[in-house]
Amino acid sequence: MQYRIDPKSGNKLSILGYGCMRFPRNLGQIDMNKSEKLILKAIENGVNYFDTAYIYGGSEEVLGTILHKNNVRNKIFIATKLPHVKCQSYEDFDTLFKTQLERLHTDYIDYYLIHNLSDTKNWNRLIELGIEKWIAEKKKSGEIKQIGFSFHGMYDEFLSLLDAYSWDFCQIQYNYVNTHYQAGTAGLKKAAEKGIPVIIMEPLLGGKLANGLPQKAANLFKNANSKLTPAAWALRWLWNHEEVSVVLSGMNDDAQVNENLELADNSLPNMLANEESKIYDAVTEAFRASYKIPCTGCNYCMPCPQKINIPACFSAYNMSYTVGFLSGIQQYVTSVGATNPNANHSPSNCIKCGKCEKHCPQHIQIRDSLNVVSKRMEPFWFKTAMKMFVRLRG
Repeated sequence: MQYRIDPKSGNKLSILGYGCMRFPRNLGQIDMNKSEKLILKAIENGVNYFDTAYIYGGSEEVLGTILHKNNVRNKIFIATKLPHVKCQSYEDFDTLFKTQLERLHTDYIDYYLIHNLSDTKNWNRLIELGIEKWIAEKKKSGEIKQIGFSFHGMYDEFLSLLDAYSWDFCQIQYNYVNTHYQAGTAGLKKAAEKGIPVIIMEPLLGGKLANGLPQKAANLFKNANSKLTPAAWALRWLWNHEEVSVVLSGMNDDAQVNENLELADNSLPNMLANEESKIYDAVTEAFRASYKIPCTGCNYCMPCPQKINIPACFSAYNMSYTVGFLSGIQQYVTSVGATNPNANHSPSNCIKCGKCEKHCPQHIQIRDSLNVVSKRMEPFWFKTAMKMFVRLRG
């Protein structure tokens, strides 16, 4: 395992971090046994940064239980996040934080983030509630070691937030197709210039850069080096940046852990040759040409009042371009329950309430996008075919 030094604390951080939002699940619930095996394997092989959050359903509890049961809490750094939208008073900071400590079976958090801080307006609201005083008290008591923020917003706001407080670290979305999106490359370099460690989330864009590449893009990687998977290419690109401290990966099976561990053993800053950089440029061009809606499948937009599975609809729509229309339609039928007259949750049922858009970290115009999805994925013959299918089945 390669490590990079956190210049603020002096901590040695594994370049591969464990993103705990996508633990393996069984019937909707996190699979404790599988998660335990994956977590322990990661720790045994040098992974020491584990990222979770208050709103990652069950994630904090599972991580805390596993660390406590196996007595390995002191071998790792725990990163978790304050859901600032739930904070309406000073007391809320303590209430939420106490719950997180209990879930995680710990009395301190190594890396604590203000979750999804998108602009200085939200930060100033927290200041009015007294968050600076609260942070100072928690750092003095040792309950919080390092304070930072995770960012989903515009580049200018990222710069403003960097200067708004004496942060110990930050977390940004970054990958080879998002170099000019949100904080982007410029934001990464600005944070590094200030001596702030940068943690990377969405390195695979919710899996899209691993399993959702259009065929042309996948072939470019394969022809350049058939031994590397698309996921490996994406991670190596990030670790090539010396400004990157940790790359979070939401590993949910043994194969992913094994591959990522092997990559993290051998990845160094500035390791990519010019020829490889040109391949990323070509892949990015092919990806952007076919990928229409930049949804990462984070599910922050859910649940929908109309029970529309928004991420699944977007995934099927994108697949109809990247893989083929038939494949997209097949996924779409399942996603909206089109063959069940009592559970048809088509995007055309959207009531335009806008609840989803308030929570989307990608700032997708979800209501408009659902309309676009409906038009492409539900042509006249599709609706007729589904009505006939339901009639025959009945």
